[in-house]
Amino acid sequence: MSTAAITGIYTVGVPVTDQAKALAFYTGTLGLATRVDAPMGNGSRWIEVAAGGAPTSVALIPAKDAVPAGVETGIRLGTSSADEFHARLVAAGADVDEVLRWPGVPPMFAFRDQDGNGLEIVEQS
Repeated sequence: MSTAAITGIYTVGVPVTDQAKALAFYTGTLGLATRVDAPMGNGSRWIEVAAGGAPTSVALIPAKDAVPAGVETGIRLGTSSADEFHARLVAAGADVDEVLRWPGVPPMFAFRDQDGNGLEIVEQS
């Protein structure tokens, strides 16, 4: 019997139609750092971006018929201030929803990347 086990969540994939544009959005607009950017052949690259020191990254994977772009990813990114980050994305021209506030729940808002993939920002105290 194997002793191999899941030890953590390494990366989550987001399908994108143009890896260069996606990299510019995720690093320039969102402020994530490039962790890996390596050629994979056929003009594709393996690209991972992450928040500084975070164990989990986002892989910007080439979209295809089986994995189209423009999906609800379910990814929640943390920030120290939802209001300030919301203003940052609005100023950058990103497609953002209003900040949501419910009693006992941290402020949060949804936004879409350059391909229409849905993500959320959640304030962490």
